[in-house]
Amino acid sequence: MNWVAILMGSESDWPAMQSTTSVLEQLGVEFEVRVTSAHRTPAATQHYVSDAESRGCGVFICAAGMAAHLAGAVAAHTVKPVIGVPIDSGPLQGFDALLSTAQMPGGIPVATVAVGKAGAKNAGYLAAQILSLGNADLADRLAQDRSDNRDKVAAQNASVQADLGRS
Repeated sequence: MNWVAILMGSESDWPAMQSTTSVLEQLGVEFEVRVTSAHRTPAATQHYVSDAESRGCGVFICAAGMAAHLAGAVAAHTVKPVIGVPIDSGPLQGFDALLSTAQMPGGIPVATVAVGKAGAKNAGYLAAQILSLGNADLADRLAQDRSDNRDKVAAQNASVQADLGRS
């Protein structure tokens, strides 16, 4: 099975990206986490992407705030899927990162998810969905997770309705 590389522009992105690793762990998807920068360590970033690909990495998830060039820098060096997670930092609280991540030139795509922890969580799910295209067991685990989430919402609704004295 392929695995997922999770790259962060700085260690300060880790609190949000723990949502990604939680999802991947829950689904049984292998991953690596690295701090690397599009600006401060461009050669190391390029080397890691090449090395990860040679070891079977199937999807890259890249988190960065403000200028958020990491996902684009990674996408420039691979044809594997790249998912960008804009981090809610800086004076614009992630809006700048969202635009930087989404505004890629034609031919160098980066799938962009929501800003912050919700986006980080969805990046984990999206990476698993991509890998599940060639892995029926993973596809089954994703389907079960979706069913479990549906059941939780139904139970919450029943609890609220009972509290209100309605059915």
